[in-house]
Amino acid sequence: MRLGVLDVGSNTVHFLVVDAHPGARPLPAYSHKTELRLAQILDEDGAIGPEGIERLIGVVREALQIAEDKGVEDLLPFATSAVREATNVDEVIARVHEATGVELKVLTGDEEARLTFLAVRRWFGWSAGKLLVLDIGGGSLEIACGIDEEPDAAVSLPLGAGRLTAGWLPEDPPTAEAIRILRRHVRAEIARTVASFSRLGAPDHVVATSKTFKQLARLAGAARSAEGLYVQRDLKRSSLEAWVPRLAAMTAEQRAELPGVSEGRAGQLLAGALVAEAAMDLFGVETIEICPWALREGVILRRLDHMGPA
Repeated sequence: MRLGVLDVGSNTVHFLVVDAHPGARPLPAYSHKTELRLAQILDEDGAIGPEGIERLIGVVREALQIAEDKGVEDLLPFATSAVREATNVDEVIARVHEATGVELKVLTGDEEARLTFLAVRRWFGWSAGKLLVLDIGGGSLEIACGIDEEPDAAVSLPLGAGRLTAGWLPEDPPTAEAIRILRRHVRAEIARTVASFSRLGAPDHVVATSKTFKQLARLAGAARSAEGLYVQRDLKRSSLEAWVPRLAAMTAEQRAELPGVSEGRAGQLLAGALVAEAAMDLFGVETIEICPWALREGVILRRLDHMGPA
């Protein structure tokens, strides 16, 4: 069947059309992205304002038209941290449903971590052994670890690249003091979770997903996306540590000129790099492999599992 996945994230709204059936890998048929930056347009009370809601409604309507044009049979709409943590989340969901008929499922941080973990497990298979999975989004950082398809431990932290940039690095380029304070905050937040994962023993394979990790790996010399999904892409902590001070000295405009860095995400790349560096350091990871599958694929795979065999 042809599925449409509507992912309302903290940075972008991504509508992905895939051809899928139980027992087969989902095949992407069409992809459309719109930058909304919901995490960065919250008002002083932490609510998504009327303008933001209307913009979201417009994007959902656009996705519905694409779904109709592309012959989508089933729509899987969900929202992550920006909507989840908005103080008016119920109003946002109700307004979108009233205006479009689409009822966004708001994923918890735990669900995000677990669905992303499922996607990574299916990508690498059982032979990968115990997985430690890191995913930096716009609003949150997800960490999950386990030997099966369900992780034995999963956590979501408010350490997304967009959130941290808006709240901690307002200047462009940021000051050394602001970077130092953010670095200390990020490491303290991640350090609180390390013990619960350490009890599970050392992972056999450490994996990262998300655009932030992909861009950092590209900066460190990983293959371009044009070279295909199946090319192995790694990020070494030593390379990342060398890039952090370079990114800190650049403006967002200068970062956007780097290979693999999109203009829309250039401003938040430093915050993402600080989170990636801290996580790799505190978990004792020297090299991390980039997985092309993440949350959206996890949502698709869970839906197919519930369908059962064809």
